Amino acid sequence: MLKHLIALGLCFSLHTTPSIAQLTGIETVQGQEQKNDSLAPIQGSKPFLEAQVLYKANDSLAFDFDGQKMYLYGKAEIKYLDIELSAHAIELDLDSTLAIAYGRVDTAGVEQDLPIFKDKSGSYTMRRMKYNFETKKAIIEHIVTEQGEGFVIAQKAKRVNETEYFMRDAKYTTCDHHDHPHFYLNLTKAKVIPGKKTITGPAYLVVEDVKLPIFVPFALIPNTTSYSSGIVMPSYGDEGERGFFLREGGYYFAANDYFDLRLTGDIYTNGSWGTHFGTTYKNRYKYSGRLSADYITNIVSEKDLPDYSKNKDFSIRWSHTQDAKANPYQTFSASVNFATSSYDRNNVGSIINPIDLSTNQKSSSISYSKRWPGSPFNFSANLLHSQNSRDTSISLTIPDITLTMNRIFPFKRKEQIGEERWYEKVSFSYSGNTKNFINTKEKDLSFTGKSLSEEWKNGMKHSIPLSMNLKMLKFFTLSPSFNYTERWYLNKVRQEWDEENQKIVKKEPEAGFNRVYDYSTSVGTSTKIYTFFKPSRALFGDGIEAIRHVATPSVSLSYRPDFGQEKYGFYDWFEYYNPKTNEITRYDYSYYDGYIYGTAGKGRSGSMSLSLGNTLEMKVKDSKDSTGFRKISILESLNFSSSYNFLADSLKWSMINMSGRTKILGTSINFNATFDPYGVDVNKNGNPVRVNKSALHQNGKLLRLEGASMSFGFNLSPETFKRKDDKANNAGNQGQGNDANTPPPALGEDPLADGAAGAAPTGLEADEDGYAVFSMPWSLSLNYSMRVSKGKFDALRKEYRYVVGSDVNVTGNISLTPKWKVSVSTGYSFDQKTISQTNIGITRDLHCWSMRFNMVPVGRYKSYFFSINVNSSMLQDLKYEKRNSAYNNANFYR
Repeated sequence: MLKHLIALGLCFSLHTTPSIAQLTGIETVQGQEQKNDSLAPIQGSKPFLEAQVLYKANDSLAFDFDGQKMYLYGKAEIKYLDIELSAHAIELDLDSTLAIAYGRVDTAGVEQDLPIFKDKSGSYTMRRMKYNFETKKAIIEHIVTEQGEGFVIAQKAKRVNETEYFMRDAKYTTCDHHDHPHFYLNLTKAKVIPGKKTITGPAYLVVEDVKLPIFVPFALIPNTTSYSSGIVMPSYGDEGERGFFLREGGYYFAANDYFDLRLTGDIYTNGSWGTHFGTTYKNRYKYSGRLSADYITNIVSEKDLPDYSKNKDFSIRWSHTQDAKANPYQTFSASVNFATSSYDRNNVGSIINPIDLSTNQKSSSISYSKRWPGSPFNFSANLLHSQNSRDTSISLTIPDITLTMNRIFPFKRKEQIGEERWYEKVSFSYSGNTKNFINTKEKDLSFTGKSLSEEWKNGMKHSIPLSMNLKMLKFFTLSPSFNYTERWYLNKVRQEWDEENQKIVKKEPEAGFNRVYDYSTSVGTSTKIYTFFKPSRALFGDGIEAIRHVATPSVSLSYRPDFGQEKYGFYDWFEYYNPKTNEITRYDYSYYDGYIYGTAGKGRSGSMSLSLGNTLEMKVKDSKDSTGFRKISILESLNFSSSYNFLADSLKWSMINMSGRTKILGTSINFNATFDPYGVDVNKNGNPVRVNKSALHQNGKLLRLEGASMSFGFNLSPETFKRKDDKANNAGNQGQGNDANTPPPALGEDPLADGAAGAAPTGLEADEDGYAVFSMPWSLSLNYSMRVSKGKFDALRKEYRYVVGSDVNVTGNISLTPKWKVSVSTGYSFDQKTISQTNIGITRDLHCWSMRFNMVPVGRYKSYFFSINVNSSMLQDLKYEKRNSAYNNANFYR
């Protein structure tokens, strides 16, 4: 590589013609460099170059002393100030201060080493360029420059100065196929201000070399990489119910580097309308988030007609995340998803989202937490919300404040000497919580003073648990504990018999500070029991080494006194005549029935809780290692739990709960069930109730099923079968080496090269037989759930009839080619005999365009949507859409 340093800035006048020796300050004589000491600047002259010029060439460097020209060949480069020019060849005219750069064409006809011009405004690729170092102007042939997300391509261009380019017959496109873009705007005349904007006269849209009859007299295309405000163009269409519409049109505000705003709206010719607000904000290393709010009004039919309706819905979504580096001891986060119950059904846009339509539950949380370093105390405050769109119920907790103290050991010595004493294991903690809560319907939600005092539930709860862990008989862990709970309420409610309406009613709340406390004590123990079983070799062979069963039984005894006694003052009673039973009835109640933290328990409780956990594993020989073993889980868990109350008058046994999890052929199966040891009979009102008779005594069954469920799912993909094939190949090749008659390939030699057996086509992945690998990525997900629940009660047989319900959901996708993708999601309810929400989606990558088709073929939301749009966000309005709205479905309003 030849590299020369040209010292030009201080030596020459615009009115002088320097020689090559004067230009370089170096004379090359017979391969030796000799400095020219006689070179000196001309007094009173102004240099035409302001700094040194660096140049180099990979191939050769030639001088024309007579013509005062310099020629650079082979990846030539010239650097001057902040200007860089590189090309296959550069011709430098020292007399006129011109530089001419051009590329070359290889034997295949492909252009190589095209001129690339770089300055502070950007980088430009071209076929030929003539540049004047003095005026900094240039004449360019076939220039390509990237401006923002798009490219500007012109056959003729003129560089006027550092900030302006004039072009004729130019193309603006976001397609990176510069020579033959799939689409472009044909700019008859254009002025490009790099990094800012492109101004054009008449422009035409050209797609696949076809000039469309879409014409604009002038246009301004922003090229800035920073945010900028502008109009959001609406999409348009027509619906059978709501009429012609303009949707999602408005304005985008680029407020600053920290946040932006987007205000858009919808309007329909039948009077329906909607507004949408959205903002995204971010403060680096501190926090980031997104907030959106929507309000829509949907009108159906015409006024004075029986099917006329007008629905108003709104939605608020907010997500806020604090950067982990902002504050390690204090966090604030938000995840809000609040909407009216009919919002998702009425806000049907272009594409039906099956997730939104099938989700009946919405929840929100706004959380703040703080912890103090070196202290066991932690503080948190939350605002919580949940709602069910099916029955329009809503629950709000405003606020939920908690102060906790982590477990401490008050009697533990600071300096441990010798063994730990038993009292040093005593620990206690504290938890304080206060809430303001309401559970109501959307239409009944109110924040008025009367509602806050009567409908909202509030209070404060304190919990102090004391516990310790002791080893007993080497294999058992003994855990005694004592729990104290206190509740604070600001009112209490008395109840009485309403003679006129013949029912029990509540009086007005009595204001005042009320303490409701209780305490209990318990002691529990647990251990692990291991059982090993070696199966018969004659039946199972020698593949199974052993089967291990691990049982984890635990027992705990607890006692709680009767806080329904009169001395505590938590309960009251009254008597009334019940005409249905024709007798005087005593009714006991608590002043705090239905309060947020409940009340102290009535009646003594001395109970024993029992639980048993089980796992079952099998130890088998490892196919990969002839001397090793591996474990296979047969039952990952099988748990049973129940309790027995020694002091209860009746129904001493509680429900028996069972839950389990296992895996079969790589598929996880979860199951659970609840059993009742007691029978059921009808009471005086004809309603089924538990009776103090065992199920075995009543109908000959050991336990009575209350409910059960089971679910499993699996995913399939080519990788699933590939892993199985790999395992089989590894097992087949275990212990095998190279054939003794076949020498290994030489170092660096390709065993499949030069027509060897099994050779693959060049550039393609080959299988073991030498054929090109055919790949079609796909995945399939199937989930099945089954439920057994109680149905109608059979009074004659004294048992429930059970109802079995099951659902299956299938989701799959396949890539027919790297550009084509198809996805399907559907399901079926076997008990309702209906197909669940079905969605079919097809996408096609058209390089700089995308095609998308989405269809809901059945159900209430039956519709379709088709679009072809440019991928670039700069030209997001350059698209074609065709749709059939779900509002046109006859079953939509049912």
